[in-house]
Amino acid sequence: QVQLVESGGGLVQAGGSLRLSCAASGRTFSRSAMGWFRQASGKEREFVAVVDDSGGNTNHADSVKGRFTISRDNAKNMVYLQMNSLKPEDTGVYFCAVGPAVWMVKAGRCDYWGQGTQVTVSS
Repeated sequence: QVQLVESGGGLVQAGGSLRLSCAASGRTFSRSAMGWFRQASGKEREFVAVVDDSGGNTNHADSVKGRFTISRDNAKNMVYLQMNSLKPEDTGVYFCAVGPAVWMVKAGRCDYWGQGTQVTVSS
């Protein structure tokens, strides 16, 4: 069993920055791939970024490359998403998720999901 709690969302103007955090609990955390997803109102959930168990390998969706950075700190049981140069189209609920492998998380095949944190970017 893994519990995930996101925080750090809020309202920012276009061009601004936010740092999302995901606090994880559970004995399998340090051996699991972690990812971020987002869902805009009325749209399907989409993949944003993923990091492997060691934190050494990451992958970001084309829409956020160069602007967002995923990272993790296993000692603190935390995963982060640094979001810079935010755009209105980045608006949505951001979810943290966990799975056994990078490819599975990237495909949305995750074992556990957080409740989400709202990010709103105004123009």
